[in-house]
Amino acid sequence: MTLNRQRTIDELKDLRALTGNADGSQRVAFTETWDTARAWLREKLEQLPVEIETDEAGNVWATLRGESEKELLIGGHIDSVPNGGWLDGCLNVLAGLEVLRRIASEGKPPVTVRLVDWADEEGARFGRSLFGSSAASGTMNPDDLRELIDRQGIKLVDAIGKYGISLDTAKQAHRQFKNAKAYLELHIEQGPVLESMDLPLGVVLGTFGVERHSIRFIGQSAHAGSTPMDKRRDALGAAAKLALEIREIGKRHGGVCTVGFVRTMPGIVTAVVGQCDITLDQRHLNADSLAAMLQEAKDASLRFAEEENVSVEWSDLWRIHPIPFDPQLIEMADEAIREVAGASHRLPSGPLHDAAEVARAGVPTVMLFVQSLRGLSHAKEEDTKEEHIAQSVEALDHLATKAMRWVAGR
Repeated sequence: MTLNRQRTIDELKDLRALTGNADGSQRVAFTETWDTARAWLREKLEQLPVEIETDEAGNVWATLRGESEKELLIGGHIDSVPNGGWLDGCLNVLAGLEVLRRIASEGKPPVTVRLVDWADEEGARFGRSLFGSSAASGTMNPDDLRELIDRQGIKLVDAIGKYGISLDTAKQAHRQFKNAKAYLELHIEQGPVLESMDLPLGVVLGTFGVERHSIRFIGQSAHAGSTPMDKRRDALGAAAKLALEIREIGKRHGGVCTVGFVRTMPGIVTAVVGQCDITLDQRHLNADSLAAMLQEAKDASLRFAEEENVSVEWSDLWRIHPIPFDPQLIEMADEAIREVAGASHRLPSGPLHDAAEVARAGVPTVMLFVQSLRGLSHAKEEDTKEEHIAQSVEALDHLATKAMRWVAGR
């Protein structure tokens, strides 16, 4: 059997019809629609000479035994955000399925090959992304998840319990990495870089480190009509200056900085803002650059607070270190893309992916990106040219062949 690139495209459309509607994909993890998608996937896996199991964290594994117990993993996630696109996550799984078919058709592979559908990559229902992969990597702290609830008031522990998952045993999924020697993941870019370069495919260097903070500027609320401009202690004035400055900080360091939330108090049209709360999200692939961006933002906040005669307080929200991918696998991925598309580009990933958790577990990892039209994702308008989808499946297949040889020789 040769690789059937069109079959992946057709199956993506079938899945869209089965689990989507006019508003987009609806495969939110731990829901009936997600379960329907997984049953559909399982039917296809059962046609192959693979062993299928669901681990303690709800991840589904299909194992094609090889001449060696050394394992090559190919992964993705079939869950989506509400009203999501037709490619985010499921392209990874279905392209991996086609590669698994091709390998299985040629007899026993030199190493064991495993396809994994990670549980709840998106975190759309309970706000906790990378559920299954973080359990497997060991970075999950179950106590952080015990009280999470969705918008209907349903607790995460109850929702996952319907699928036989318990927070008390989820981290036992780490056993799945016992023989893992390499991990491959294909994903849509979800950004505009490849399209702007007119390239179909790229190699991911790693995932950004993230610094996420809440910042509160405290001034003095006062009457908007009777308080002269030079007598004001305007908390929003300082926050606004910082919101503009962090853009320049990001540009200087080649990273990204975002103020995504602003709240003012008292929040009425006739009052000077006495308190302003904002959030800051900073991301960079280099740890030193990320630290420099954070320090510059803190220094700027103090400077602007002094200028506006207000005070400033910082609170940590969340952080993760940059996660570089394996240099040798990056070279193989680059070569695979050039074999298929003629040209490649290397770029970091701003969003996190399951691949980041696999890399954190010490498994050599790499990702491929395929171009996203208009850079859109997490929306029903998400799209990629079918010819580029076909090329992405073929590039993943080329990479898998190279990686199998690499794993066998390690």
